[in-house]
Parts: sequence; C-alpha cells; structure tokens
Amino acid sequence: MKATDLLVQCLENEGVEYIFGIMGKETLDLIDSLSKSKQIKFVNVRHEQGAAFMADVYGRLTNRVGVCLATLGPGATNLLTGIASANLDHSPVVAITGQAGFERQHQESHQYLDLVKVFEPATKWSVQIKDSQTIAKIIRKAFRVAQMEKPGAVLIELPENLAPQMIPTHPLPVTPIPKSAPASQAIEAARTLIGQSQKPLVIVGNGIIRQEAVAELSTFVENLKSPVIHSFMAKGILPKDHPLNYFTFGFNKEDEVLPIIEESDLLLVVGLDFVEKLPKDWNKKMRPILHIDPLPAEMDQHYPVKGELVGDLMETFQALNQLDIPSKPWTPIGNLKEKIATAYQINPGITGNLSLSIENILAVIEKLTTEKTIVISDVGAHKESIARTYQPKQAGRLIISNGLASMGIALPGAIGAKLACPDAPVICITGDGGALMNISEIETAKRLGLSFIIIVLNNSTLKLEEQMMQEKFGDSFGTNFGNPDFVQLAESFGIKGVRPKQLNEFEQVLKDALNQTNELTLIDVIHK
Repeated sequence: MKATDLLVQCLENEGVEYIFGIMGKETLDLIDSLSKSKQIKFVNVRHEQGAAFMADVYGRLTNRVGVCLATLGPGATNLLTGIASANLDHSPVVAITGQAGFERQHQESHQYLDLVKVFEPATKWSVQIKDSQTIAKIIRKAFRVAQMEKPGAVLIELPENLAPQMIPTHPLPVTPIPKSAPASQAIEAARTLIGQSQKPLVIVGNGIIRQEAVAELSTFVENLKSPVIHSFMAKGILPKDHPLNYFTFGFNKEDEVLPIIEESDLLLVVGLDFVEKLPKDWNKKMRPILHIDPLPAEMDQHYPVKGELVGDLMETFQALNQLDIPSKPWTPIGNLKEKIATAYQINPGITGNLSLSIENILAVIEKLTTEKTIVISDVGAHKESIARTYQPKQAGRLIISNGLASMGIALPGAIGAKLACPDAPVICITGDGGALMNISEIETAKRLGLSFIIIVLNNSTLKLEEQMMQEKFGDSFGTNFGNPDFVQLAESFGIKGVRPKQLNEFEQVLKDALNQTNELTLIDVIHK
C-alpha cells in the first residue's frame, strides 16, 4: 500500500476521529489517503494556529490525542504557537507536517526549514520519518509519548518523497500505558507525615483531572477535613459551596489565598504543574511539601519535599482511602473564606448597578449554565477575572490556557470542545484582541454546523497590557486599536450577532442562545 495509506490506517488504529489542518503540496498524498477514511473526518480550518488550538482542547476534554496537520514551511510554523501551548498545558497532541523531499534538504531550498529542530523546544518528541517502513512504529510511539505523563505535543515530519512509496506493512497493536502506584512504605510514611501535622492544606492542580481521579481525591478530602485550594486549571474539583473549598490561587496580584498557605504547616501538593505558578510565588515561607503526583518532584528551594507519593493518582488515592487517614479539621484565622469570596466576587451574584462588568457577566453565566457546560477563556485581563470569580459546576469544564497563555485560543478551542463533547453547551469568552486573531474560524464552525456561544468583551484595548503600562510608566502607549462592528461581522459569516446594552438584555440573549441547538451566536459586549 501507499505510505500515506498506512499512515492513515495507523491513525485509525489509534482511534483518531478528527484531524484539524490545512493541506499543501507536500501533503497532497496524505489528504488523498484521508479522503478514503470512513473513520477520520478532516476538518479544513482557516489558519494552522487554529488547528493546533482545536487539537489541544479536543485532547484535553477527551483524554485522547488531538491531531493537527500542516504542510511544510509557513504552514508548519503557523502551528507552532498552538503546539507549544498544548505542550505547556499538558494536552496530548500529535502534529503532522509535510516536508521537502530528501533531495533538497541538503541546501537552501524553497520553503524548507528544519522543522524537527524548530519544534524540539515546544514538544515532548520531534521526529522526521526517514524510512517509510518505520511509519507504523513512529505513529505508535508518537501517540504513546503524547499520552504518557505528563502529556504533551509530538511533531511528525513526513518528507514529500516518502509519501507515495509503496510498502508492505501494517499498524502496530495499541497497548495501554502501564500504571504504577506508590510503594506501601511510601503510603505509610505519608500517613505518618499527615498525622504529625496540625494544619495540612491540600493544593490541587490539573493533574488530578488528567488522571480522572477527582472522585478519589474528593473522598480523601472528606476524610482529611482540611482546606483545599485550586490552581487555575483545576477549578471545579470541589463544588463552590463545599465548606473546604478556599477557591483559587496563583494570581500575580491580590492573591487573597496566600495567607492560608502561610498558616498551614504541611502542603499536600496534588498534580500541580509548576508551569501554572512557581513555588517561589506561593510558598515564600517554605512550608514542607507532601508531593503527590505521577512524576517525582522537581528540585526547587521553595518546594521542600518531606514526602513523595509518585504514581497514578487514581490508584494513589484509592490506596490512601483504604487507610485510616487522620482527620485534620482546621479553619484559617480571620474569616478568610468570607474575605476571599468577597474579594473575588464569588458569592454576591449580580451587583446592584446591573452593569455589564465581567463579574456580572460571569454571575449570569453561572446562573444559567449546567454541569455539562464548557466555558473556554481566552487570555487577557478577563482571564484572571474568570479564574477568581467563575465557579464551574464540574471539574474539567473550565478551559484556561495557563502555560503558554496564548491569546487566540478561545474561538478555535470552542470548535475542538464542541466536537469533543457534542451534547455539551459551549461558551467561549474572549477579548477583542484575542477574538480577531482567529475570528476566521467562525466560518469553520458554521461549515461544520456547530452550535456554541462567542462572548466578545469589546473595549478596543489590550486591557491587561494597558494596566501594566499605566502602573510601570504612567501611560498606555501601544495598547489601543480599532475594531470592526462585531455584530455585522458575525452576520457576514451567516451567524447571529447581538449587542446587549443592559445586563438583563445580556441574560435574555444568553438564555436564548443556550436554548439553540443548531446556531452560533456572537454576543458583542461593549466593555469599558
């Protein structure tokens, strides 16, 4: 069979449903092979960056590998931001790119870049197929590497001259990734360490969601009865009204949760990725650490490890829950939970002035949405507001890019989310800066017949950068721009565009949009 026919068979063998990308001359054979697949749908997008973001969010929500595709040169480099974002947020993604044939890789040549080297810093593994006979091995390894803890991105480069070669081979069997659990001695040592503490604190990160161990952690927390705080990407693990939920930490300023870390005498750090927030920013008083994670602890002077439980998190907490873990109930001094809730505007709901503030908008979203609803935040000033204020009703249903923190992820990410979870309502919240980076993907969503909601916070400003410029230099140079009429722009794509002027209008528009199952809606919120 043709080499690209085998490659597609290997992708089918891995359970791939969608490939997001744009074709080019060097990938024509692969596209032809994809056209014959009865399992894989090729989603031709409007920009390769959008393809990578779609694959990222699809992979994050399904715990399967998201796949994206580009041709060589500019097509491949357009993928790079989204691939780096997936890698730092630990989403399983495989990117496949075309490449010039071997005959012109030894000299300066049209559109030729050494993509393996370009992508190496942004991936877990970056490889060129040098022999078509190795395709099956490379695809199997790529998917395994992408899914192993910590998950991330892999690049596979296919030179044009290999694509049409005829080869007699077949896919390799897909085998599960082995799981490991901490030794019984480590479990006993952890129980002893917890027993010696008076004020343990649980700090939970996105790893607990990736490893599908939310229920097991919740049981552990109920037994321990100590406070719990969440990283941005771990929100929703404890319900909003849970008495042990002390909400979110990791902010650059006004992090109201830090006093609870300083008051504690043992930090149980569970599945936390340092890429979200380095320990120097939240453990200034060097509180001792019980590290609970699939991988050993990173070395850091602000991360003084006193015990480690290394292994699959579901199995780790199942083992802990079989023991008599000592109960350690305690309450931080000074009504801290109430102070956090007030500062983060978590409990008041809609404020009396009924303005279209981000906090009021989030209160309406929280009021109208269900446990299934997926909210995707773009990057900007509103991201920190969402991380502070919005309380998802289920873990893993708030998508925040917090590793590379790249603007432009929300709109294409919503496409990946809707394809991953077709029965779930999807809302993407983006600033006008991030929206216009990938606004063309509205056409992709419309063509696919998808239904989700795009909320554009429209202030003609890079608000976060404006705030930083004002604080540092006293001006806002370089942060302002003009915008199109977003309602007319939405209508030009053939979707519904609305511009509510009052909060009650916004609530009705959002309610109507959530009731639509076959329509895209863009809500333009003038947001000063």
